[in-house]
Amino acid sequence: MVKRPPYPGGSRKLVLAFDVGTTCSGISYCVLDPGEVPEIKGVLKFPYQEAVSGNFKVPSVIWYSADGDVMEIGAGAVRDGVEQEAEDGQWSKVEWFKLHLRPKALGKDEVGEFINQIPRLPAGKTITDVFADYFRYLFQSARTYIEERHPSRELFWNSIESNIEFVLSHPNGWEGAQQSQMRRAAVLAGLVPNEQAGAERIRFVTEGEASLHVCVGEGLMTEAMENGGRVMVVDAGGGTIDISSYGNSGPDSKSFEEVAAPQCKLRGSIFVTLRARAYLEDYLRDSTFARDVPDMVKIFDKTTKLRFRQSDEPSFIKFGRIADTDIKHNIRSGQIKLDGTVVADFFQSSIDCITKVILEHHRDHNINTVFLVGGFAASDWLFHRVQAAVKNLGIKVCRPDNHVNKAVADGAVSFFIDHFVSTRVSKFQYGTRVHIPYQRRKASHRARINTQFEDLSGEMCLPGAFDVILPKDTRVTEKQEFQEGYKFQGRSKDSSEHIQTGVLCYRGPRDTIEWIDEDEGNFEVMCSIEADTSLASRALVPRRTSDGRTFYELDFKIILLFGLTEFKAQLCWEEHGKEKRGPARVIYTTE
Repeated sequence: MVKRPPYPGGSRKLVLAFDVGTTCSGISYCVLDPGEVPEIKGVLKFPYQEAVSGNFKVPSVIWYSADGDVMEIGAGAVRDGVEQEAEDGQWSKVEWFKLHLRPKALGKDEVGEFINQIPRLPAGKTITDVFADYFRYLFQSARTYIEERHPSRELFWNSIESNIEFVLSHPNGWEGAQQSQMRRAAVLAGLVPNEQAGAERIRFVTEGEASLHVCVGEGLMTEAMENGGRVMVVDAGGGTIDISSYGNSGPDSKSFEEVAAPQCKLRGSIFVTLRARAYLEDYLRDSTFARDVPDMVKIFDKTTKLRFRQSDEPSFIKFGRIADTDIKHNIRSGQIKLDGTVVADFFQSSIDCITKVILEHHRDHNINTVFLVGGFAASDWLFHRVQAAVKNLGIKVCRPDNHVNKAVADGAVSFFIDHFVSTRVSKFQYGTRVHIPYQRRKASHRARINTQFEDLSGEMCLPGAFDVILPKDTRVTEKQEFQEGYKFQGRSKDSSEHIQTGVLCYRGPRDTIEWIDEDEGNFEVMCSIEADTSLASRALVPRRTSDGRTFYELDFKIILLFGLTEFKAQLCWEEHGKEKRGPARVIYTTE
């Protein structure tokens, strides 16, 4: 267990962590009192869950009316009788909504066919709206739960209401655009005011890093990292499997660094269910029980999938009445029998995905211990198959007993308090589109001679080059800056009063790439950075070309900071001989 020092702050503060999962969500919190040792606690009861106190998770489900109002949410959305009320009231059900926020790059592989089966959002609702409604529900649930545990309910809440820090967790593959939408949703939900001070009260942490914090807190890392060992945390959830690998960053056993870029795979437990649905729809296509497939899938998801342990034994889905029988399709007494090898195949893509990354990181980064956490980790079949696949290499696969379902929420609070990770690894190449001077001695330049143009200074240039600011797989400390210098040209001073430039991300397989059109499909505009450079513009001195034309040129730098869990970018230039940064704004395409 982590031995924390007393909180050194000067005033009481509440840290609230929301883990919005694909199927279920959780909340953890910590009251930071000056001079007191912080203690992380979980919200263990939600509305409509009074009879099951101690449940760390609540369903990520919302029912909307035709007018877009929230009718039921969370535990209330799955209570007895709600389906009938929804049918009578023509409500729309929203579930698995988290995956609507995913980056476009996720889901382009073999799971792409299943992505289209994620339920659509109701008309008039954006994913930001849905997250806002769910954040509002989580916040209200947390407030009620916390207040009930303090004798001076209103007095206590008044003491922390304006001093609440929120930590929002998300899959490893979510990036700045997704964080921007989540922050906007938090504002819409009323968690923080729509101002800079409010925005700064929201932090983000990846689910992989949050899970590491829990493993450290449970005392699991010390033995695993003896003699230079390194660990992998596999957070297997409902929608994604998040994979992160770590080593010690120094003699301190509670200071860690990423040793490989974190990965995010759409191979969570819902894809096992979707494969089961596809199989049942095809298998029962000519059966009178084809109409019962939706009910079969619900029962498979809640029971059969969780109980599956052996491929040499059949599995059963009990969906109907005793009289329901179809011998041809293995249906007897209201239940369908599935061969164990068929059910095992539903899991195989997830198992292969995890084992492949384990083997790669063992080979390249000396990973010798794997911690499997998250709701999907509760599957004995998943755990034992992964364990068996890597056993001969001496890799230990462990499944912590303590609340695998609430690891992320607890770890998100620990991230805020303990901050164990000091170095992270860039996942892709990041840079910007530039034009460069034409050099006839270079074959690649001669091949593009038909694209050359003359810039305002009279120099012949080629457009569409990619200038890398941060290479892929670079280890980055939290305060480390990566910067490159550029020039902005304009025919007047006014044209230099405002700069906006894009930051590109290259996701392709090439280690180096000079021109964007060499692999254009793997480039993506990550964000734009804009800044007011009017003061610097006023001080510019006109320059002249050899033929007497006048132009203005402003030197500036793009600065990228990747060492934090939230991407930061800045523009830098000089005003009256002094370096100037900002005011600059990072703009994502979702805004």
